[in-house]
Parts: sequence; C-alpha cells; structure tokens
Amino acid sequence: MKKEDCFYLGTVVGKFSFKGEVLVKTDTDTPEDYTTLESIFVETSMGLVPFFIRKCRLHKSSLLRIQFDDVSSEEEANALLKKKLFLPLSLLPPLEGNQFYFHEIIGFDVFDKKKQIGKVIRVNDQTAQPLLEIEDQGKTSLIPLHDDFIEKLHRDKKQLILKIPEGLLDL
Repeated sequence: MKKEDCFYLGTVVGKFSFKGEVLVKTDTDTPEDYTTLESIFVETSMGLVPFFIRKCRLHKSSLLRIQFDDVSSEEEANALLKKKLFLPLSLLPPLEGNQFYFHEIIGFDVFDKKKQIGKVIRVNDQTAQPLLEIEDQGKTSLIPLHDDFIEKLHRDKKQLILKIPEGLLDL
C-alpha cells in the first residue's frame, strides 16, 4: 500500500500495559468510528506495514487503545512509539455538500465571484488555521480555509467557489 493511497489516522503516543497495548491519539472527531478495525498500516523506515488488530477500544473518550496480534510485550510496544498510523482512503466516509477532505480538493480550480484565481496545490494544516495554497501562473496565494469563505463545492466539475474578503488576495 502506498502512502498517497491512505489517510493519516493518528500516532502511537504511549503504552498502556506490559502486554503490548498501545495508545493512539487520532486525528478525528469520532475515534469511536475506528474501534472495529481489523488491521492498520504503520509507517516504518521501510514504508507502510500492515498490523493486524486483536482488540481496539476507546480510552478516555479521545484515544484508541489497541492490542496488535504480534505485539505482546512492553519492548515490542516501545518500537511502535511515535509511529504514524494510516488507513486506505476507501475507508473514509463520503462527505456531502460543501464538506470535503483536504486531499480531495487538490487540483480543484478555485473561483471568487465567478473569476478563476488558480488551482489548489496543497492544504497546509500545520498552522492554527488551515490554509489553501492556490497557484496561478507561478504565483502562490494563501487563503485561510474557513467555512464562511466556502460558497460552493462542485465535485463533478472539480471547482471550489469562495467568497474571499475584499483585499485578502492583495496581501
């Protein structure tokens, strides 16, 4: 499985027991949706490696507590600390209307008041507010990704229509 065919689910942040259980901080508002997984991909130096799950449950409502089939000791769990976990894109629930996943809009044409302003080349979610990186003729613009700015998403046409505040593109 290639990383570009997957989405980031979370990171192993701790050990839970001496039997090899690990705690995973998820990048989702609904971690309970992932308690029935049979397997998951762990990012290693050799790429994504599938790990089969023996047991998975919520831990203190925001973490997943996972027992992998082949991890049965504290030492084996130590090797998983800080590892990123991924799942195939096909497991993402479909979104409707103006909701979208960041990876979904890469390459979409962006319009403001019927005028094309470029293509989405990336969504930077490493900042306090996610930013759309839009490129037009070699020039890159950054636009905060805010619900109030999104007028319409046309998945079929690969278009994102925005209501950008006056002067924002001039910055």
